[in-house]
Amino acid sequence: MTDTNGMLAGKAVMITGASSGIGAAAARLFAAEGAAVLLMARRQDALKQLAQEINDSGGRAAISAGDVSDPEDVQRAVDATREHFGALDAAFNNAGYAGEILAPLHELDQAVFDRTMDVNVRGTWNCLRSQIPVMLEAGKGAIVNTASTAAMVATGAPVPYVAAKHAVLGMTRAAAAEYAPHGIRVNTLVVGTTRTDMISQAVEAHPELEHAFVARQMQQRMADPAEIAQAALWLCSDRASFATGSALAVDGGMTSN
Repeated sequence: MTDTNGMLAGKAVMITGASSGIGAAAARLFAAEGAAVLLMARRQDALKQLAQEINDSGGRAAISAGDVSDPEDVQRAVDATREHFGALDAAFNNAGYAGEILAPLHELDQAVFDRTMDVNVRGTWNCLRSQIPVMLEAGKGAIVNTASTAAMVATGAPVPYVAAKHAVLGMTRAAAAEYAPHGIRVNTLVVGTTRTDMISQAVEAHPELEHAFVARQMQQRMADPAEIAQAALWLCSDRASFATGSALAVDGGMTSN
């Protein structure tokens, strides 16, 4: 799998939310493009299986199971990246939580708000706080945070999720401005509806959502996780050397409408 001419050849990359969906697709793609990948998610068994798959294919992967909402878990993953691969060149902060309840704001339990903010906002914050010091030491680095079309418009997703993704976008822009003088790039992916496990389960439970999820997009379909991973690959690579503070839309044209 390792490609010495790949877009991430020689780089060590930390990926959160790596056990499935976009994160797992990114892990496979980044490894195929020459990166050594540190995989973080809560599901240790799924991480072990994915890392084994990558290593068996000639790539390099290690795992650090944990929850991004816990700063100690995140720091452990950053430390593991350096221990296994000697550096932390890039990070794809992809872990997210949308909630499983489609209900009006006033009917949502406080716990839904808390968990949504913990994973999306606090999780991104925790990652930045642990990753940036390592990149400051190196004098360079690239960070990509996964947002959503919900960072730009009210998509019909639960209110806490829309608010959380707006926060991720704002955090990204502020961090990009703060650390650009230090050679660290920070960008956001504005992701449209993607056929992840979470979306597939929602559609299975509520079939009418299949059309609703794509109705406002120019491309009337969901993305495959690998399509989103390709955009993250570019932003993590040196080919995106003049891109920072950006909100790269990979959304089938939704935010262009």
